[in-house]
Amino acid sequence: MNLPAHTALFTPSWHAELELGYGRFGDSTRPVQRRHIGPLRVQKHLYAEGPQVCQHIIVHPPGGIAGGDRLNISATVGPDAWAQLTSPGAAKWYRAAGPAYQQLELKVAPGATLEWLPQETIVFSAAQAELTTRIELQGDARLLYWDVVALGRPASDERFAQGHFQSHLDIRRDGQLLWHERQRIIGGDGLLDSPMGLDGKSVFATLLITGEIDSELLETCRSLNSNVRGDLTQLPGLVVARCLADEALHARAWLIALWKLLRPVLLGREAVAPRIWST
Repeated sequence: MNLPAHTALFTPSWHAELELGYGRFGDSTRPVQRRHIGPLRVQKHLYAEGPQVCQHIIVHPPGGIAGGDRLNISATVGPDAWAQLTSPGAAKWYRAAGPAYQQLELKVAPGATLEWLPQETIVFSAAQAELTTRIELQGDARLLYWDVVALGRPASDERFAQGHFQSHLDIRRDGQLLWHERQRIIGGDGLLDSPMGLDGKSVFATLLITGEIDSELLETCRSLNSNVRGDLTQLPGLVVARCLADEALHARAWLIALWKLLRPVLLGREAVAPRIWST
């Protein structure tokens, strides 16, 4: 059966929004806003560390992101509140004829803390993934942010040969730019194998945490025994860690090891890994 031309060209897509808000009530952080449109949800909030830290797991029921999809996520953490956001598994960006988009807007009030700790992003060959993240910090707000990006699927002998991955990340404190980054990686480009680029590694990861550490802790972090090629830099008010790896699990293990070292010093709490990471 021959379909009409307009039907053959039609590709279903998901447009989804998730808006979250957190407030401090006595010694407890509680959700004060939870609005969604389309297939984006959070599971029941958890208090694995006690009432001060509210943990939410963001779920995208379709399980993958395809051409034409648009995901908009926003979270506001009120004064003195503490929110920790993670995900139940990898985000998968599928091959597509057109781009798919994710926009993330995070706002953290004075005295508040936000930890953005998703699991890895897997970008299939021929995907067209475009991500934009804007983070606004106010006063002495604290932030721990990481991301892990895996290009292609080496376990299936799939290199990132087509498509593109594009990301924009801006972090501001009281309107002043702390971190400004633009990435655009083209499938099959020489950058993937160049020593000046990814040097043949299919995974790259970044961790950013507000604050400053002493030289001893910096060297301890740098000397971690791991399967990645990584390093850290202390910038004014911001610690930056980056690595290249062959597998997302290696990159995530390195980030978690850094988190366990840096969190007590810069955020004032021992690191307790969310149970969802072990399932």
